Amino acid sequence: MSPEIAVLDIQGLFRVYTEFYRADAAEKTIIMVNGSLATTASYAQTVRNLYPQFNIVLFDQPYAGRSKPHNTHEAPLSREIEAHLLLELIEHFHADHVMSFSWGGVATLLALAQRPKRIEKAVVSSFSPVINDAMQDYLLRGVKHLGERNRYEVGHLINDTIGKHLPSLFKRFNYRHVSSLDLHEYDQMHHHITQVLAVDPQNYLAAASNIKIPVLFMNGALDEYTSGQDVHHFTKYVQDCSFSTIQDAGHFLDMENKAACRDSKNALLGFLQPGAVSASNTRHAYHQPQGTHAFAL
Repeated sequence: MSPEIAVLDIQGLFRVYTEFYRADAAEKTIIMVNGSLATTASYAQTVRNLYPQFNIVLFDQPYAGRSKPHNTHEAPLSREIEAHLLLELIEHFHADHVMSFSWGGVATLLALAQRPKRIEKAVVSSFSPVINDAMQDYLLRGVKHLGERNRYEVGHLINDTIGKHLPSLFKRFNYRHVSSLDLHEYDQMHHHITQVLAVDPQNYLAAASNIKIPVLFMNGALDEYTSGQDVHHFTKYVQDCSFSTIQDAGHFLDMENKAACRDSKNALLGFLQPGAVSASNTRHAYHQPQGTHAFAL
């Protein structure tokens, strides 16, 4: 399962590294949106869960991963720019579905609010419209450590909070990755968090009310930062939404343990391919609000 690799020019402004996992029998293509500080490697397990049922597109933001060498980093990117990049990639790859992780959910919701014609369904994972006390504490500590460019504290903050349910090996990889990032990546994340703390969530929630396609919000039952309870606020804005709470999982869902991996896969396929997963094999809580047609690292 080797991807087709390309670096795409986006309107002469950015160059984006992409991986396209083509499955000959797949009828649909899904594009994955990373969380902050993450790269294509973050979706390794999700790719295994969805391939070969789908063609899969991964990409690195211009400031991250294998896109970094192809771009200048003069100023942080806004979520609006990231949403525009996503829309361009959707068109290029003729994507039918989109899936986001954590803060990638903001750019994804902003892009979906533009009603891209090709997108039929979307999955927004480990994201919440509510900045609760746990998330507020995490963000404030993050702003401090990122502003000081303190690699040690940033790495440990992530593993001690949103990553606390990861296996020890994953925590070591996570710390190594986060503590070795370029300084402009810390500045980018600092910019993101500052925006989140300063901007009224109603701004992007109002944009979400323009989304007309079905959206699945998927959260871990053990995730106190983007909780499955808080995410239900989206019922007021997204016309066609459903929710899946993955038991025995925290913020990183399918990366945390075998049961969470299995249940995440069942939730995804059950939403994207109805009938493909037997209800008897599903342990996650999945429901659609009655009468409702209604962003981590």
